[in-house]
Order: sequence, then structure tokens, then C-alpha cells
Amino acid sequence: MSPVTLLPFIVLIGAMFLMTRSAKKKQKQAADMRNEMQPGSGVRTIGGMYATVKEVHDDAVLLDAGPGVHLMFAKNAIGAVLTDDEYNRIVHGEEIVGDDELTNDAVVPDDASSLTETDETAAADDSRIDLGKKDEPAEDAEAEKAEPAEKADDVEVKKTDGESDAK
Repeated sequence: MSPVTLLPFIVLIGAMFLMTRSAKKKQKQAADMRNEMQPGSGVRTIGGMYATVKEVHDDAVLLDAGPGVHLMFAKNAIGAVLTDDEYNRIVHGEEIVGDDELTNDAVVPDDASSLTETDETAAADDSRIDLGKKDEPAEDAEAEKAEPAEKADDVEVKKTDGESDAK
């Protein structure tokens, strides 16, 4: 066998090795993060719930989700251990005011309408488009009422109960 024919297999085995190595590295980082949890740490579960760690056991964690609400979770259900600043910002809405941080003075609109139209364009586009059926003139309506009676003899009757023309 020539080395050229073995090259695709070598590349495939190398790619599999790199993928498993990175997956193992991520699993190790997640396990280390979960093992470093201490009572009082803020966490986010994989379900998106934010809580404070009350007790840490071998395979489980007791979380304080609110006044009088204590929940037992498996350690694998902890998605992230948050810093105190990040936990307070998310849960309590507390902002740290500093040189690099945003202050609460910024006004954020509730919707995107303020970004797309101004007061002049809103007033100009205020007219509505009528998509309803228009009324016909009275003389055309009377003529059409008379015509269907004459055409009734020429109209072929449709069969609706499963009958067919085939014999």
C-alpha cells in the first residue's frame, strides 16, 4: 500500500482525536467549575433558574431560590457559577457604576418603532387602505339579477353526491 492511499484514514483518525480531546477538555472545565462551588455562590441551572448555593454535597447541591424556597439539584444540573457582581446584576438589577460601565441614564425604547419612523412619517402614513369589496352601481345590480334567471336553463347541474358520468 502506498502512503497516498493511507492519507485519508490518517487525517480522519487525527480529526477524531482532536474532537474528542476538545470535548474532554470542556467536560473537565465544567467539572472543575462545579467542584469549586461554595455556599453563597450565585449559580444558573441548565434550566435557566438563578439561585444561591446553600449547601454542597458529593453529587447534589442545595440551592436557595428565594425566601423559604430551598431546592435540591444534581451537580450536573448547574450550568454556570456566576461572580457576585454578575449574579447581583442579573437577579437584583444592581448596576456597578464605573468609568467603563453603563449607567442607568440611558433611555432604551420598548420597541423598534422609534428607530424606523419619525413623527412626520407616522402622520403621513396614517391613511388606511380599504381592502373591502366596493358597492356596485344600482343599475348594474338590477341587470345582473335579471340575467341569472335567463341563464339558469343553460347551466349544467353539478353532481355532488358521488355520481359520475362514467358508465
